[in-house]
Amino acid sequence: MSYRAPIADILFAMTHEAGMDVGLKDGVFADLGDGFAEATLTEAAKFAENVLAPLNRIGDKEGAKFEAGRINAAPGFAEAYRQWRAGGWNAITGPSDYGGMDLPVLLNTACIEIWSAANMAFSLCPLLTLGAIEALQSHATEALKALYLEKLISGEWTGTMNLTEPQAGSDLGALKTRAERQQDGTYKLFGSKIFITYGEHDMSENIVHFVLARLPDAPKGTRGISLFLVPKFLVNADGTLGPRNDVYCTSLEHKLGIHASPTCTMVYGDHGGAKGFLVGEENKGLACMFTMMNSARLNVGVQGVAIADRAFQQALGYAKERRQGHVAGDKGEAMSAIVQHPDVARMLMTMKAMTAAARAICLMTAESIDRSRREKDSSARDRALARASLLTPVAKAFSTDIGNEVASLGIQVHGGMGYIEETGAAQFLRDARIAAIYEGTNGIQAIDLVQRKIGLSEGEIARREIADMRACVAALEGSNAESFGDMEPCLTDAVDALERATNFMLAACAARIGDALAGATPYLRLFALVRGGTALAKGALAAHRLTAAGRSDPALPGRIATARFFAETIATGASGLERDVTRGAGSVHAGSAVLDA
Repeated sequence: MSYRAPIADILFAMTHEAGMDVGLKDGVFADLGDGFAEATLTEAAKFAENVLAPLNRIGDKEGAKFEAGRINAAPGFAEAYRQWRAGGWNAITGPSDYGGMDLPVLLNTACIEIWSAANMAFSLCPLLTLGAIEALQSHATEALKALYLEKLISGEWTGTMNLTEPQAGSDLGALKTRAERQQDGTYKLFGSKIFITYGEHDMSENIVHFVLARLPDAPKGTRGISLFLVPKFLVNADGTLGPRNDVYCTSLEHKLGIHASPTCTMVYGDHGGAKGFLVGEENKGLACMFTMMNSARLNVGVQGVAIADRAFQQALGYAKERRQGHVAGDKGEAMSAIVQHPDVARMLMTMKAMTAAARAICLMTAESIDRSRREKDSSARDRALARASLLTPVAKAFSTDIGNEVASLGIQVHGGMGYIEETGAAQFLRDARIAAIYEGTNGIQAIDLVQRKIGLSEGEIARREIADMRACVAALEGSNAESFGDMEPCLTDAVDALERATNFMLAACAARIGDALAGATPYLRLFALVRGGTALAKGALAAHRLTAAGRSDPALPGRIATARFFAETIATGASGLERDVTRGAGSVHAGSAVLDA
């Protein structure tokens, strides 16, 4: 089945669930008015549907190839990237001083969903470049910006993130790659990195690596990490390419999915040292790298949404065509389409509702990032930044979990045919699986949420978010819409459960950190279910108002039905998750003792 970008769904979520309607009124999103957002998404969809999607299966079957120290992109990928560059897509959020468009992250996040759904393996290359641009813009010297930013923003050069080593995965304090100071102010790097996405390829003229390394006199642990820019080709003062740097790909990983995305082992300094340039300050590289990682974490969350939507589209199309048995009460001779069977409808609605909730959370996160940069009042910027910090781990972990769960349900809807590679349903699950692992495993996101984020401003940021959720539910009370069913009482119970769990977590983090960590993952899930469910309720209320105002849109009843389904059949799991958070630590600790015996 061919991919069709859900432009209307994305625009509705941007406008009525993420807050673009408010931003259009108060001027924060003035540049998205007059149909600009819709026009941009329409063009992004054309590129995704006509260029990227046809290469998705080809890339999965053929993959990137490693030959004689070089990597050749999957068939068609280099030409697709050339068209990507020509379209200016890499420049959407880039600073205008260096050739960017300075458009909102909200718009780019919506585009990223479309491109990732069409071809996740392709989308990884520009996503990493976006992170490189953020790191340079935020931390580099003016000289480095002048040499590298314009080329990265145009897409002529691509960027990578080099963190992981065999002994240093999530624990970056254990990394061994070393840097040595040189008399000219540069550094020489020696060591190796693994799992480097697009570390080598033939799609761009240069590859700019951002590498974490340790100086000889650096403090131990994460306090002694520095960040260096290490280009594949050195760059002359006039911006032209110079000689090859001492950084090479030595092997290509063979992976479960995203076969067209080259995952490389990179070696630095086998021939005298790779020349690098310090980004930020010595021994403070982790803060610089987190600029890249926070950008990447939202974008990886969007990949989860993208794969989920793609899997749902295919499963729905199959369910409408596949005929098996008869629906209860149907005495006709022809078999029924399986979409008419209640259990299949339940699976499809679960896929649809979970995808919609994850999309809303990702777009809300992007909206907060934009406000943290665009609000005129500094206190408003600070509040938005705190909210973005709170939502980022939720967006990454929940959305990528949903990508996996929805892709798995997609196979189930297909039945035996879903297990056969020719249908393409299996690829979605294989591709989705990595998203819950890279850019910080989802367990680490949960730890970040409970240890660092809900305690911001002594819990005030989390309480403010819960208050917003309550406001979304309270707005349902006066609607008198029969189509809402039990949305309001179900979501009220869910918000209550989240508030109690949050109070428990804040206390546990202060006195019983082991209990907090034991409940971190169910707490993140609980937070996401309530935040996503209340966002969908906000959208349902908007759909109801539009219908009452005479808006003729056949999709509006479906938006209400999706929000109701989420509230009545998914958000009802909040009470069980609350119990996991507040009373589950004992069983986790007991189990840990048995496992470690």
